[in-house]
Amino acid sequence: MKIPYNLFLISVAFIAFLCSFKNNRLENQQSWIRINLLGYPPSSTKVAVWGSKTDAVPAYFEIIEKETAQVVYKSTNIKVFGAYGPFNKTARLNFSDFKRSGMFFIKANDILSPLVLINDTVYKGAADFCLRYMRQQRSGYNPYLKDSCHTHDGYVLYGAKAGIKDSTHFDASGGWHDASDYLQYSTTSANATYHLLMAYRDFPGIFGDEKQANGLAGKNGRADILDEAKWGLDWLLKMHPKKNIMFNQLADDRDHISMRIPKQDSQYGKGFERPLYFITGEPQQRGKFLNATNGTSSTAAKFSSAFNLGAAIFKNQDDGYSNILAQKAKTAYRFALKRPGVTQTASVRSPYIYAEDNWVDDMELASAARRFEEKKLNQKAISDALNYAEQEKVTPWMQKDTAAHYQYYPFINLGHNELAKQLSGNDKAKITGYYKQGIKQVWSRAKENAFYRGIPFIWCSNNLTVSFAIQCSWYGNLTGDETFSELGQANFDWLFGCNPWGTSMVYGLPNWGDTPIDPHAAFTHLKNYPIDGGLVDGPVYTNIYKGLIGITLANADEYADFQSDLAVYHDDYGDYSTNEPTMDGTASLIYLLAAKEAESSPKKVFASGSGGETKILGATVRADSTRKKIALVFTGDEFADGGDLVRKTLKNEHVKASFFLTGNFYRNPKFKSLIKALKNDNHYLGPHSDKHLLYCDWNKRDSLLVTKQEFEQDLKSNYEELSHFGISKTDASFFLPPYEWYNKKISDWTNEQGLSLINFTPGTRSNADYTYPELGKSYRSADEIFKSITNFNESNPSGLNGFILLLHIGTDPRRTDKFYFHLAKLIAYLRQNGYELVKIDNLLGS
Repeated sequence: MKIPYNLFLISVAFIAFLCSFKNNRLENQQSWIRINLLGYPPSSTKVAVWGSKTDAVPAYFEIIEKETAQVVYKSTNIKVFGAYGPFNKTARLNFSDFKRSGMFFIKANDILSPLVLINDTVYKGAADFCLRYMRQQRSGYNPYLKDSCHTHDGYVLYGAKAGIKDSTHFDASGGWHDASDYLQYSTTSANATYHLLMAYRDFPGIFGDEKQANGLAGKNGRADILDEAKWGLDWLLKMHPKKNIMFNQLADDRDHISMRIPKQDSQYGKGFERPLYFITGEPQQRGKFLNATNGTSSTAAKFSSAFNLGAAIFKNQDDGYSNILAQKAKTAYRFALKRPGVTQTASVRSPYIYAEDNWVDDMELASAARRFEEKKLNQKAISDALNYAEQEKVTPWMQKDTAAHYQYYPFINLGHNELAKQLSGNDKAKITGYYKQGIKQVWSRAKENAFYRGIPFIWCSNNLTVSFAIQCSWYGNLTGDETFSELGQANFDWLFGCNPWGTSMVYGLPNWGDTPIDPHAAFTHLKNYPIDGGLVDGPVYTNIYKGLIGITLANADEYADFQSDLAVYHDDYGDYSTNEPTMDGTASLIYLLAAKEAESSPKKVFASGSGGETKILGATVRADSTRKKIALVFTGDEFADGGDLVRKTLKNEHVKASFFLTGNFYRNPKFKSLIKALKNDNHYLGPHSDKHLLYCDWNKRDSLLVTKQEFEQDLKSNYEELSHFGISKTDASFFLPPYEWYNKKISDWTNEQGLSLINFTPGTRSNADYTYPELGKSYRSADEIFKSITNFNESNPSGLNGFILLLHIGTDPRRTDKFYFHLAKLIAYLRQNGYELVKIDNLLGS
C-alpha cells in the first residue's frame, strides 16, 4: 500500500507496538486515550478523549515529543463527563493551543495515547486515497480486477407506465456497485456523483491525475475525481435514456444469496442480465414485500441536480457532453414533477430496503441547481427552492434518536448550501438559520458526553457523521460563525479513531493505525483484496444489532472490551450492519477530506483555484466558481498615477469595478477629484485600513502586530474618511485588508464589526503589478502578469469564474512597465471568454 503521508522516521515495529490498538492493549488496562489517528493541523481544534472503566479522571495531561521523549506541553484543560458506552468516566483533553508540528504522545495517569501527528499535511492525499474504493466499486469494466462484469444489464420491470414491455432490454452497464453487494441504486449513485462533482468544484487543487478515464494507471489530463464523477454521470444517463423513462435500481436483494466476485452474478433468471426497476411513482412489490413509493421526485430530482452540476463543470472541457447533461437535467426535473413524492427501492427476499421518506430536500437542491449554467440568477428557480426549503427546514433525523434505514436521504440538505450561496440579506440568514437549527438539535444530545456524540446509532451511522461534519463546516463558511467548529471536528475525529473502540472507520486510512481489516466485503473475504479507502457503516445501537437477521461473527471480537448496551461495532465480515463499506458514504467522505486538506494547506489548494464561495482563514477569496463573473478590484494607498487612465478605460468599456483605498488615499487632496469621479461613475468604494498597517508578521502569520483596539480605531478612521465622500459603513461593508495580509484573528475582529473580510483570489500574479525591478526576484513584468491570468484561465476547468482579480490604482515610480496600460486588453480578453465584470457587492452579494 502506498503511504500517503511522510512517516519515514517511524519504524514499522514501533508503529505496530504503539499505534495499533489491537496489538497494543496492555494486560488489565482500564483506561485509554482516544485520538484522531490521522492527525491534526497545528491551527485546528485538537481534542483527545479519556475513557476509563474506573472512576479515574486525570488532573492534567502532558504531550511528549516522540523524537526526544521530552515533555513539551502540560495542561489542565480537561472537561470531565460521566459514563458513556463502555466507560464509567470520560473527559475531553483539549490541546488546541499546542501548535507545534511533529510526532507526539499524550500521557495522562501513566496512560499513553497512540502516536499523535501534528502538521499541515496530515490530510494530504487522503481524499485521493478514498477514490481507490470508488474505482474498485465500478461495474462494467472494473480497473481493479482488470476485468468486466455486469455487461448484459438489464431487463425492464414495471415498464407498462411508459409503454415498455417487461423484460425489454436497456443498456444499463456501468456505474458503481452500491456496497459489498452488487446492487446499483440511482438515488445513492446520483448523490455520490454530486458529492464528487462538488468536491472537484470546491477544491480542485486537492486532486491528482494518476489514472486514465477507465481507472487504469496513467495520466489523462483530467483530475481522477472528475474521471470518477463522469463514470457516475455516464451511468445516470443510461438510467434516464429518454424523457419519459427513468429507472430507480438495477438488480435486487436476490444479490445476497452468496459472496462472490461480481462477474459471477447469474441468479435473476435471464443468464447474466439483471432487472431494471422503472420509476412508476407507485408502490412496487416483488415476492412478499411491498415498498411505500408514492411519487417520482426523490430520485428524479437527484438526477437533475447531478446533471446540472456536471453540465457546469464540463462546460469548459467538453461542450457537447455538457449540453447533453443540461438537457437531461431539464427532463429529469420534469420527471420529478410528474408525481411529487418518494421513490423507495424494491426488495424480494428480505424486508431491508432504502426506505427514503422525504423528497422536498431533493427538489430544493434540483431547483437551486437550475442556475448553475446561467449568467444571471433564475428568480423562478430561487423562488421554488425557497418554497421547498420552507417545507423541510431541518433534515428530520437530526431531531430524532432513531430512524429507518436511509429514511431521510441524503443525510444532509445539500440544497440549503447551494441556495444560501445565491442569496443575501434576510433570505440567506433564514436558510443558514435552518442549518443552525439542525446543528443545535444534534448539539443538545452531543454536549452530554465527552465524544460530543449526538448522531443516532442507526444503520450507516458513519454516513450521518460525515454529513453532519460537512454541515457544520458549511454553516461556518456561510456565516462566519464558528460556534460549532469543535463539534464538527469531534465528528470528523470520531471517524478516525476518537471513538470508544479507538479505531478508524476507513479501510487502510491511516495505514499506520488501527483500521478495518475484515470488512463485510467479498473482495477481502474471498480474495484478500484490500478495499482501500472504503468507509464502513459504523456502530449501531445494540438493540438494532441484536434484532438483525443472519449476523454471526466469524472470529473472536477484538473490541469486546468496548461493546456496551449503547452501541456495538465489529471488525468482522459476519457483521454486515457495522462493518460493510458503502459507495455513497465514501463519496461523501471524499468531499469532507478534501475540505479538511484545503483548510490545512490553503496556499497549495487555492493556488490552483477553487470553487463555491471559497474562504481562507475566514476571508472570502473567491465567489461561486460555476458562474462566469469576475470582480476587478483596485487598491491604493500613496500612489494614484494610474487613476485617470483606469477610470477612463472602465468608462469607455462600460465596466463597473471596486476600489479599496486607505485613509491616507482618501485624505490626500491630490486624489479628491479622482475619488469623486469614481463615485459618480458608480464604482464601489471601500476601506483598506486608515494608515496601511501591517496586521501580522510576514513569516509567522499567527503573530499579530496590532492590538484589537488599534485595529478597531484604524478601521474607524478609514470609515471617517469614507464618510467625507458620502459613503457609509452600510454602503461599504466589504473590507480588504492592507497588504492583502491578515490572519484568523483579523477575520474574527472584522466580523465583530459587522463587515465581510475579502481578499484577492490566489492563482495569478495580477497583484504583483506594484513590483519594480529593484525588488529582484519578486519583480513581475506586465507581460508575465498578463500571461499568468490567461494561463490560469486556460488551464483550470473553472477558469476565472468567481475571481476577485486585484490590481493597483498606482505604483512606485521605479516601475515603468505599468500594468494599467494593459487594462483595456485585459477587459477585452475576459469578455471574449464570456466573463461578466461586476462590482464586489454584485459578485458576493447575490
